[in-house]
Amino acid sequence: MGARLAGDLLAWFAESGRDLPWRRTVDPYPIWVAEVMLQQTRVETALPYYKRFLKRFPDVSSLAAASEEEVLRLWEGLGYYSRARHLYQAANQVVARFGGRIPESQDRLRELPGIGRYTAAAIAAMAFRQDALALDGNLRRVLARLFDLHLDPRSSEGERELARRAAAILPRGKASEFNQGLMDLGALICRPRAPACPICPLARHCLARRRGTQDQLPMRAARRALPDRLAVAAVWQEDGKVLVRRNPSGGLLAGLWGFPGGLLAEGEDERAGLQRLIEQQLEMQIRVGDPLPRLKHSYSHFRVTLQPYACQPMGRKLRDRAGSRWVRVQELGQLPMGRLDRQLAERLSAA
Repeated sequence: MGARLAGDLLAWFAESGRDLPWRRTVDPYPIWVAEVMLQQTRVETALPYYKRFLKRFPDVSSLAAASEEEVLRLWEGLGYYSRARHLYQAANQVVARFGGRIPESQDRLRELPGIGRYTAAAIAAMAFRQDALALDGNLRRVLARLFDLHLDPRSSEGERELARRAAAILPRGKASEFNQGLMDLGALICRPRAPACPICPLARHCLARRRGTQDQLPMRAARRALPDRLAVAAVWQEDGKVLVRRNPSGGLLAGLWGFPGGLLAEGEDERAGLQRLIEQQLEMQIRVGDPLPRLKHSYSHFRVTLQPYACQPMGRKLRDRAGSRWVRVQELGQLPMGRLDRQLAERLSAA
């Protein structure tokens, strides 16, 4: 089964595989950037970001020489900003520890921030032609159906079983094409819903297809409903400028700029909560004024409703200080921001 299956997959990939820019090179740097961007992100969404990022940072040295704020601003809109911070930190380590050369060893790669088992295997296979299996979501789904695996492929047990079975069919010296072929098969044909089995090049090898279980696979643990959270923000304007604050290191939006405020405790009064947050962040009291239109956004683990308020200081005017800045409204676009803060900034600019 293994040799025939691999042969059918590689023949299909050579004929029908997607033409993507990071597949036109064996340079590990652009492959690494692409793999990081594609975590939790569709190819068509990541592609324009990838092109802009590589134009500004064509190699690991130029990325390491940039500021974190510039990297985050270029990343803005892709979400999951820890990916950008880890990529930047890892680039600095590659320059400092490895003389600017991305290591070939998967173990060495996994020592770098943001590079886990999958990303290390993908770089090893696609850049260094190593016989490594890169188990992403597409591979897990395709392999689970091929083997009719009735285990959650994201569980430790399911992943071990998939890796064991896939190792038997991985063609030596062709891991790059094998991994990318399975990725494309999962994206184009062996889709999560309504897989196009009649046109699948691996239909004759697929146990789930033979047994009629393809629509039930892969098995997944039940997802919990996303919890709803409420956040507040202070919109404080003076002399054509607005006060913004940089989020501290650590946390969901670390290093990004936004409006003072944050998430409320469950059941906390909005105005009282905003005053509490401003006292913690700016060490001063404010007068909470009229509410502005609400904004909403969903993250991977929760949904947020943001309630902004027009605010004024009680007492002295706040000067620039560490972590905060007065910025002209029309210049807010120059700062990296999360989705909700960006929407609020755009509303202020439009007004």
